[in-house]
Amino acid sequence: QVQLVESGGGLVQPGGSLRLSCAASGAVYFMGWYRQAPGKQRELVARINSGGSTVYADSVKGRFTISRGDNAKNTVFLQMDNLVSADTAVYYCTAGPFLSPIYWGQGTQVTVSS
Repeated sequence: QVQLVESGGGLVQPGGSLRLSCAASGAVYFMGWYRQAPGKQRELVARINSGGSTVYADSVKGRFTISRGDNAKNTVFLQMDNLVSADTAVYYCTAGPFLSPIYWGQGTQVTVSS
């Protein structure tokens, strides 16, 4: 069983930036971030494997960057720039050996509002 601990959510104005962090208790091949906005389905934001290959949702391409820790491959970061109100959601760190994650964090709230 792998546990995920997230940090970095909060309130930010439109156009601002936030950085989410997540640490896994064990080695995992895939790590990523999903989000769920009120009244909407949970969706993939970005995913990265241990080799550094990445996938992004179309809505965040060019604004968000996912990365793994240099020394600790069991950490993942999501740098979110030029945030817009549509990015408001609970963000979940995910991990697992397959494309579909089997481990989920507790979620961290990101609110974009003036």
